[in-house]
Amino acid sequence: MVSIYQIALGDQFGRLHPKIQERFGISSSDRKASVGVGTMHRISYARWAALPLYVGTKRHMMFPNGGRNIPFSIENYPYRDPFGRETVTWIRTFKFPRTLRRFDATMIYSQERSRIVDYLGTHQHLAVDLELSAAPNGGIRIRSGEQRFYEGWLQFRFPYRLTGIAEVCEWYDDEAEKYRITVQVNHRTLGTIFAYEGEFEAVTIEVLNGHVPPGALPLRSERRE
Repeated sequence: MVSIYQIALGDQFGRLHPKIQERFGISSSDRKASVGVGTMHRISYARWAALPLYVGTKRHMMFPNGGRNIPFSIENYPYRDPFGRETVTWIRTFKFPRTLRRFDATMIYSQERSRIVDYLGTHQHLAVDLELSAAPNGGIRIRSGEQRFYEGWLQFRFPYRLTGIAEVCEWYDDEAEKYRITVQVNHRTLGTIFAYEGEFEAVTIEVLNGHVPPGALPLRSERRE
């Protein structure tokens, strides 16, 4: 079985740096995971967005905290969700001096939408379409698209003018022997909402019997894509 990122990137997957291929090439059938630790050199957010960002902390989404040289960890576990879909966790933990923040997400490849869908937070209320491409430096680029909200009978698509666009680039620095990442969420008219950049080291570990730690799984799984 190939990973959801290989499916999404197609021929472009071969243009990724070997270390990026290693991280993004794992599927649930491999019974492996990628875990990393490092430092976010800079985390920033727009003061006007502090309240909605704070609300996001309740479901492990974005947060109104900033700083420099913040310890960071990331956990990517591939697994099959309750609906049989190949899924990958993105559990990011930021250790600020006075508080711990998490930014959780789970990604699937949607056959229906022919792209990766990213469910944000612990309850998968927010589904975001992603566009992936290979960067010239061998990294992977991710850009967010349409966003949809699901909760019980309620479902709607966010108008483009109300959403931010996330731009992510992760690549491998051969000289430093570390992964580097930049993330920026911008609003079309209001500017940057949230951003961070840093570096980390990651290793591929064996996952006994394909078991994903309970703390890395969402509390609710959403069927709608």
